[in-house]
Amino acid sequence: MKAAVWYGKHDVRIENKEEPVVQPGKIKIKVAWTGICGSDLHAYHGAPGVIQEGTPHPITGEMAPLTLGHEFSGIVHEIGEGVSEFAVGDRVTVEPMIKCGKCEPCKKGYSNLCDYFGFVGLQSNGGFADYVVVDDYMVHKLPDKVTLEEGALMEPAAVAFHAVKSSQMKVGSKVAVFGVGPIGLLTILCAKAAGASQIIAVDVSKERLQKAREIGATTVINGMEENAVQRILAETGGVDVAFEAAGAEVTVNNAIASIAKKGQVVIESIIPHPIKVDILQITAKEANLTATLGYCGVYKEVIAMVASGQLDVKSIITNKIVLDDLIENGFNLLTSDKSQAKIIVSPQ
Repeated sequence: MKAAVWYGKHDVRIENKEEPVVQPGKIKIKVAWTGICGSDLHAYHGAPGVIQEGTPHPITGEMAPLTLGHEFSGIVHEIGEGVSEFAVGDRVTVEPMIKCGKCEPCKKGYSNLCDYFGFVGLQSNGGFADYVVVDDYMVHKLPDKVTLEEGALMEPAAVAFHAVKSSQMKVGSKVAVFGVGPIGLLTILCAKAAGASQIIAVDVSKERLQKAREIGATTVINGMEENAVQRILAETGGVDVAFEAAGAEVTVNNAIASIAKKGQVVIESIIPHPIKVDILQITAKEANLTATLGYCGVYKEVIAMVASGQLDVKSIITNKIVLDDLIENGFNLLTSDKSQAKIIVSPQ
């Protein structure tokens, strides 16, 4: 089968490899669409700690070279022994989070905080391929109203949904979203669905801000052209919740400066290096600074909201490509063209 295999920095090869063999408790999926995630880009550009390297993962037993891809949908192709809730031909999406089920966080229901946390496509072979084999607990059926293209966006939508659900946002709240890449855009969709009265989008890309306005942002601010904090405070007196989806020190501190007293900042980005944070502002506002990691127990809700039309995840798709074009029209395009949001990839 064809697969996109990561060997190292700027070394992802579209090559032929053996089809994976289904095992007990697992499901073999014929992949339909796979989204390109920021984590895939980080891996491509050689960011440390993204891909399982050097030693096998304690749960999967796998390590690089690995097939990338963790945002994917497809058709059930084969079922392993002991799997009873699925049938060949089912249209499915995959919740690719790897968990042990035995550590204290898993026992307490926080599988996203598993001591051996990982992802299909980063700590095991993933969805940029014709076929992939995953544990049955990861697989969710898609309702008839949900397309396979939408199915490939359930994973990033779950990240945004989890952040909004975990926040102190209420119906009528004023919110700001700092960084409107795919996760930021999906956060806007989720905040809108949750009843936010104002949604302020902040970014430095005119194209992404235009997309943010199209999907529901009530105000857009280009941080390169004006002072975002001053504008937010002037228009709102301070937002109730600020979501940080850019992953930068400046946006974290701007988010803190933009919230009202008793407000909240939710960091949903991954910031791999230590940063300086203005804690005095948090103290002076008796504010809440928190962070979310991935998602936990929200996939069924996200699928239902997409099926009902409350979450129009397809609105953030900006391009569809084939696997052979993953490097040039996927990774390289997303790196150079900030008008791109979500690119999805078909192996066929």
